[in-house]
Amino acid sequence: MSEWIQALSPFAGVGLAFALGLLIGVERGWSHRFEPDGSRVAGIRTFALLGLAGGVAGEATARVSPLIGAAILIAAAAALLIGYARAAAKDDLSATTTVVGIITLGLGALAAAGQWTLACVLAALTTLILAQRKRLHEWVEGLSELELQAIVRFALISLAILPLLPNREFGPMDAWNPREIWMVVVLVSGLSLLGYAASRRLGAEQGVLATAGVGAVVSSTAVTAAMAARIRKSDGEARVLVAGIALASTVMIVRVLVLVAVLAPFALPAFSLVAAPAGLVGAAYVGWALRVKSAPGSDGPAPSVRNPFDLGPALLLAGLVMVISLAGRWAMQAFGGAGLATVLGISGMVDVDAAIIAMSRLPEGSLPPKLAGLILAAPILANTLVKAGLAFTIARGSAGAKAAAPLLVTFLAGLAGVAALAMVF
Repeated sequence: MSEWIQALSPFAGVGLAFALGLLIGVERGWSHRFEPDGSRVAGIRTFALLGLAGGVAGEATARVSPLIGAAILIAAAAALLIGYARAAAKDDLSATTTVVGIITLGLGALAAAGQWTLACVLAALTTLILAQRKRLHEWVEGLSELELQAIVRFALISLAILPLLPNREFGPMDAWNPREIWMVVVLVSGLSLLGYAASRRLGAEQGVLATAGVGAVVSSTAVTAAMAARIRKSDGEARVLVAGIALASTVMIVRVLVLVAVLAPFALPAFSLVAAPAGLVGAAYVGWALRVKSAPGSDGPAPSVRNPFDLGPALLLAGLVMVISLAGRWAMQAFGGAGLATVLGISGMVDVDAAIIAMSRLPEGSLPPKLAGLILAAPILANTLVKAGLAFTIARGSAGAKAAAPLLVTFLAGLAGVAALAMVF
């Protein structure tokens, strides 16, 4: 049996190469289905054969000679370029099919080399991009100059600046990591852009809630900063943005409950008594905020977004991360193991997951369940209180009080849960 498997193994990579070429060819053939025969550089059969050629080249490189493999790839690419040159002579200057043909060759070679996962993912992404041609063109045509500048600036901070920052600790007590701190800026800025795009695509209310729900899976603190910035700029209906803040906090609590159940199940019963009331109150606030309709004309016409890329809230949150990180290191050095709750509470102001992971790494039986639940409640409550302060600081004034209100209510519900925990256990 093993001999059969070994004998058939070369065919698996080449077969996958052929299948990936066929997948891309189906999309190309469908896109050009109305063009007359002989006018296309490549169609479904050609792309299937290009994938096969890439697979053969990859097998030839590994089993015969790299020169033969290179010769096959060069010959196939040359044939594509000749076809493109002929199409260009007929004023058909689109290079997409030719470029995709070369990509198909490379995907076939990857499949034959055993990089099946990478080849499949890249083939799927290539097909998706090709299939979205009309939507992508419509999206580009609908971009304003301000939106284009926002995208370019986000690309600058995420793709140019972030990779250049050192990924190591420095500063007092080695409390700061430049790349991790800048990641906060990238995250908040990205959520601002995501919220803007979702609002345009889904409408103001649905876009805000979609952004809050999805973004909170990554960071409810970043969502809070982004929503509070929109409240300050009157970029959207305030009650919906406040509902987004409340929803992000609720999603965070649900996510933390799941993490505790998986990583520290011994603390789940006691912790649930604190987290569950806070989550229920947050969910109720979301429902109430969405049911209360604004008075006609109270908000005036829907304002336009003046700047979908705002670095201010992102930099403010990054500064907060630096301060809390330094405070956490100091607490750890000052109190050691006896100050576990203090350390986890401080670190949880920004990163609740870190507190849960730290709890899961403790030796079994080192903490009673009640104490473990109380310790894990500290970062949840601290994080909620910090977000309330962040929302108030960014949105400012009465708008800031409205933005912070659901978080303060959630915090108070959590405190009530702590009191119940002290009485029940």
